[in-house]
Amino acid sequence: MNKDSFKLISEYSPKGDQPAAIAALNTGITQNKKHQILLGVTGSGKTFTIANVIANVNKPALVIAHNKTLAAQLCSEFRELFPDNAVEYFVSYYDYYQPEAYIPSRDVYIEKEADINDEIERLRHSATRSLLTRRDVIIVASVSCIYGLGTPEDYAKGILKLNTGSIINRHKLLMEFERIRYERNDFELLRNRYRIKGDTIDIFPSWEENIVRLEFFGDELEQIKFIHPVTNTTLEEIDRIFIFPATHYLINENNDRAIKEIQEELNEHLKTLNRNGKIVEAKRIEQRTGYDMEMIREIGYCKGIENYSRVLSNRLPGEAPGVLLDFFPDDYLTIIDESHATIPQIRGMHAGDYSRKKMLIEHGFRLPSAIDNRPLKFDEFESSCKQIIYVSATPGPYEVEKSKIDDKNYNIVEQLIRPTGLIDPEVVIKSTKNQIDDLLSEVSKRVDLKERTLITTITKKLAEELCNYLDEKDIKATYLHSEIRALDRIDILHHLRTGKFDVLVGVNLLREGLDLPEVSLVAIMDADKEGFLRNERSLIQTIGRAARNINGKVILYADSVTKSIERAVTETNRRRKIQIAYNKKHNITPRTITKKIVDIRQEDREKVLRIEKEKNRVSPDKLPSFIAKLTKDMNTASKNLEFELAAVIRDQIKEIQNLEKS
Repeated sequence: MNKDSFKLISEYSPKGDQPAAIAALNTGITQNKKHQILLGVTGSGKTFTIANVIANVNKPALVIAHNKTLAAQLCSEFRELFPDNAVEYFVSYYDYYQPEAYIPSRDVYIEKEADINDEIERLRHSATRSLLTRRDVIIVASVSCIYGLGTPEDYAKGILKLNTGSIINRHKLLMEFERIRYERNDFELLRNRYRIKGDTIDIFPSWEENIVRLEFFGDELEQIKFIHPVTNTTLEEIDRIFIFPATHYLINENNDRAIKEIQEELNEHLKTLNRNGKIVEAKRIEQRTGYDMEMIREIGYCKGIENYSRVLSNRLPGEAPGVLLDFFPDDYLTIIDESHATIPQIRGMHAGDYSRKKMLIEHGFRLPSAIDNRPLKFDEFESSCKQIIYVSATPGPYEVEKSKIDDKNYNIVEQLIRPTGLIDPEVVIKSTKNQIDDLLSEVSKRVDLKERTLITTITKKLAEELCNYLDEKDIKATYLHSEIRALDRIDILHHLRTGKFDVLVGVNLLREGLDLPEVSLVAIMDADKEGFLRNERSLIQTIGRAARNINGKVILYADSVTKSIERAVTETNRRRKIQIAYNKKHNITPRTITKKIVDIRQEDREKVLRIEKEKNRVSPDKLPSFIAKLTKDMNTASKNLEFELAAVIRDQIKEIQNLEKS
């Protein structure tokens, strides 16, 4: 297989609408259409369709999801389908992030605070490295892909090529390591550090899971080896290696020009502040910028250096920053998953960032050029993407408008047929009169069948009251809302599947990823209360929650049929008609999706309990090796995208390290 070609590996072949959808999308890309929509219902295998398209057109692909969890799920699915290709994960590397801000009403300055996830940072470096070294690359990213990353040109200038047999001045090599931001530490070798032992240099690269060992004889590089970071055993010997920078934000020029420009900008800004009577603000920015310039002059870096990115990278005022999209070749394909939610998120990123930066500049915390340390504006994002496929069961008005060919035709590819033969649920509209008694009767029928119910209410208070009422009627119910922790949410969804709960009540059941085959009834209370959670797209999305069970049914409790209800019901019935006709023509009997219930919670907790027991038993002299073992477990969990488990193990490691110091 050509190393730059995609090879899709699956025991399944396209079925139902998938072959036609794949062919239509392929044709659209071949014909150089910029905007296409894959309108796929829940459970129709949209990811499999997109995987086939990527394999057929053989273009590097960027898949954008609107949150980390969805991105991790998509990355896992693509890795299963493309085991021989580079499928990478690129999301924000912060476990915790508090941006720099100023609140003038309270005169409160909030300094930037961040807790960086080392493993996600490695995955980000792995992503950009793949883009610079091969074409068979799929990057699954969150909207962090539109945030400043540095330019690929500067990043590429920092790549060091090392070959065995080469004569290398080791002093100059170490200076190069420092230039591309690797730090020397002969006692603790962590990622982005290097150490020296005699004629051997060990370096822990930014993208790697293993250590690279460089063995010299004099100035000759004799051997290059990959070394296991825990056991220190040799894993592989190679003839050459490219060392990529330890940071994406790399400046490859003399800083004198940049410092001169920063000083000039400071002088102009001081004049403006003093002219407006902002004496305190002027003194503040003079001191802060003076200190930053001194740090850049002496060590080439300062805290918050990204705020000088426009000057350091020699960009013009207002010019777009370097982002992940710039690392792709010109012919890449963009897939925007759940586009109805992702597009508004991308569109809104710049405005929020601009508002916060403007406040910092006005009050003397940052220079005006800091405004250009920003995410892409939406029009910049649009121009960066050459060809886009929007994937959604309910495309938004932006996607629909962009896919327009003429007044009657659109580049919309429908995928309404599910491989299981399941059809969209029956939708019934009922009056709110006696709605609680009617709901209780409907729920009781599902309980008797050992099936589950989802109920969505208009407020959190109503959700809690309804949940309490059902409990009083001996219906096992619980509620889900935004204040419930992620781990508790996992527990709730697991208990719903196993039958500990029969009913789940919530306000917004769209964002929870509730694709549960046990759910046969969805009830929408106050369906005629127009708003975000009762508009056409939200109603269709909520209706889809009952589409994985052959007994799927949706009840809309409403006293009037709003335009949103009318359109949602009409669209659902249209899809049902097509699905029923397809099943009849091909003699297909629908079947409920079978999804194994795996108690990931118990498995993870057993691991944590085992760590606790071992921690209490291990002798002080064995703590370093125990930490090394846990580090390996943490990295394995992160590699498998089990970031919650990895975070728990990381906390355990920190506790043990504190024990070591005490």
